[in-house]
Amino acid sequence: MISLEQARTVIAAARAKGREMDLNPLTVVVLDAGGHLVAMEREDGSGYGRPDIAGGKAEGALAMGTSSRKLGDMAADRPQFMAALSAAWNGKLIPAAGGVLIRDAGGTLLGAVGVSGDLSDKDEEAAFAGIAAAGLTAG
Repeated sequence: MISLEQARTVIAAARAKGREMDLNPLTVVVLDAGGHLVAMEREDGSGYGRPDIAGGKAEGALAMGTSSRKLGDMAADRPQFMAALSAAWNGKLIPAAGGVLIRDAGGTLLGAVGVSGDLSDKDEEAAFAGIAAAGLTAG
């Protein structure tokens, strides 16, 4: 399981990367391997729906065992399947880049991070920075 301290490091570093890249205000959600919320921060000015989007990116990554970027690719190839998954999980699946699995050095799944606020590719870049800053591995 990802610790609260590790989750806070992921969030702080993702936000710092966002400021370095001059991104729109971000919301960052960290879930443990069981899908439980460990920590979440919404920067001033980040939109009302951003916690749900960031959470949906992380939840989808955990549920399917792959990044939300790959879920986006799946949605393009198999839209009916992704629509069915979204319905089955009460909309808790956002198939857009920014949701990344978090693993320890040995490859054990610890949880996932979801970032929302800017373009999805930039959200994902911030997520990767957060994971690396915590000494953990993406994917």
